[in-house]
Amino acid sequence: MAHFSPAGLARLGAIAGAALLGMPIQMLALKLNLRAAHHIPVWFHRAVCRSMGVRIHQSGQRPLPREAMLIVANHVSWLDISVIGASRPLVFVAKAELRAWPGFGLLARLQRTVFVDRNRRSTTGTAAAEMGSRLGAGEAVVLFAEGTTSDGSRILPFKSSLLGAVREALGDSASGKLLVQPLSIVYRGRHGIAEGRRGRADLAWAGDIDLVPHLVHVLNGGPIDVHLVWGEPIRASAQDSRKVITAAAEAQVRRGFQAAIRH
Repeated sequence: MAHFSPAGLARLGAIAGAALLGMPIQMLALKLNLRAAHHIPVWFHRAVCRSMGVRIHQSGQRPLPREAMLIVANHVSWLDISVIGASRPLVFVAKAELRAWPGFGLLARLQRTVFVDRNRRSTTGTAAAEMGSRLGAGEAVVLFAEGTTSDGSRILPFKSSLLGAVREALGDSASGKLLVQPLSIVYRGRHGIAEGRRGRADLAWAGDIDLVPHLVHVLNGGPIDVHLVWGEPIRASAQDSRKVITAAAEAQVRRGFQAAIRH
């Protein structure tokens, strides 16, 4: 059984303290429909990154603040949520099982997450419609298009089903446009040292790895360096095929990923 080191326990305590402070305030903000409900999660994700010593390096064409967009990214770890969420108010798309996870499920609901059951096609349309509604309201939505986490050293094929949200957001308008923003996430190592494939695998939460031991392992380690590579924005119209949009986003994420690894 994994055990926390003193440093890991201190990091966990700092994160738990931020959660206990932020959750009741976020619950109230959601109940009263306050704009603060969009910004409190950003504060929490920044607290997580600061507590864990996560250093975020960014390159490429960073998106403008408060611009509606569908951010299409690869997925490596549970830490991706805080790494991306520390930048600006965001809505995440997550698998339906997360809703019932102790602790994590509550945090996801307070983040206003869109849940989708990928094993039931009948629910995909509902999730896509909700994504479209959020995008139409001017929000930024994050979709991990691989549908699962990787080993940190490769990009898995992107799934196109939820890109139907593009059509939902644009409706029947032939002139409507939506920004699809590709994003590559690369964990480079710890302590400022690029550790290569082994280091990336060490931080990745892939396959059947149990969450709790991995959480303990990551919290026990030193500062983490992660590189976010923003791709060229894709202006999608109502006439564009979701498969074409997905392929274009996947190609950019792969290029950004390889560039960050070689850097």
